[in-house]
Amino acid sequence: MKHLTILVPEGTGNNLSSIVGPYKIFTKANEVWKEKNKKPLFRIELAGTSKEVDFYDGLFCVKPHTDISALAKTDLIIVPSLNHNYQNAMKSNQALIEWIEKQYKMGAEIASICTGAFLLASSGLLDGKTCSTHWAAADTFRTMFPKVNLQTDQLITDENGIYTNGGAYSFLNLMIYLIEKYYDRQTAIFCSKVFQIEMDRQSQSAFAIFTGQKIHSDEMVKEAQTYIESRFQEKISVEDLSSRLAVGRRNFDRRFIKATGNTPVEYVQRVKIESAKKAFETTRKTINEVMYEVGYSDPKAFREVFRKISGMSPSKYRERYNKEAV
Repeated sequence: MKHLTILVPEGTGNNLSSIVGPYKIFTKANEVWKEKNKKPLFRIELAGTSKEVDFYDGLFCVKPHTDISALAKTDLIIVPSLNHNYQNAMKSNQALIEWIEKQYKMGAEIASICTGAFLLASSGLLDGKTCSTHWAAADTFRTMFPKVNLQTDQLITDENGIYTNGGAYSFLNLMIYLIEKYYDRQTAIFCSKVFQIEMDRQSQSAFAIFTGQKIHSDEMVKEAQTYIESRFQEKISVEDLSSRLAVGRRNFDRRFIKATGNTPVEYVQRVKIESAKKAFETTRKTINEVMYEVGYSDPKAFREVFRKISGMSPSKYRERYNKEAV
């Protein structure tokens, strides 16, 4: 029988649902598997470094089955999401981080949920690998872990036995993904129906809110960002913008990418599309009206950029988030 370890990190404010959810879903998958194969696939245990961990200012508490020191070897580790004081969370969970690294080297696979990616990344195991986390934590993550290839548009990443996922309750999709990987497709479908989780969802782009990556110290880039955000209705020439700021185009591009993670053109597109999304959510304007309002004149180009950034067409987005307009 394989062993599944769901970690219970130290620190108040961690997300209880990302511990309870995996436990319930894998327990159900075990029941289904047992009916077909006469035995469960996993022994499921919660493990940590304390006998009891409080959540939500003591409103709830979790009592792990075992201490990680008693677990010599496991097959699959699930790292739940953390509170947003990442530095403190990593400091108070150093023993977990070292244990995760050791288990991976011994053959265990690891799945991080939402901001649990911070704990996983601090082990160094994500260096050079693709990773996802909550879109709202992306800027902080990039600053703290520049060696990780962060892709927040992806709902799930799967690389060399390490799985990560996007934000909040999207961890349910990761659980179904893992159920299919470890059990089979039919068990995954059954669990998706029981828990009413959509199968095969791959992107969290439609849920992202672009606020601009400002966690950097390059004042020239901040000035450029302010200019773009205040004039997004216009056609913005990156060449003209770099000249306005008295910086060569190549140097401007290099500094902009380093500071924000986007090229200047991508940043302009994201600002425009975020404004378009808000218009679709809150007004009854037509797609063409919104398109012109955010500075596009070519319907095909607008649709292509909108789909690239949001993961769906303008009409589909409006249909999902503004029933009155539809």
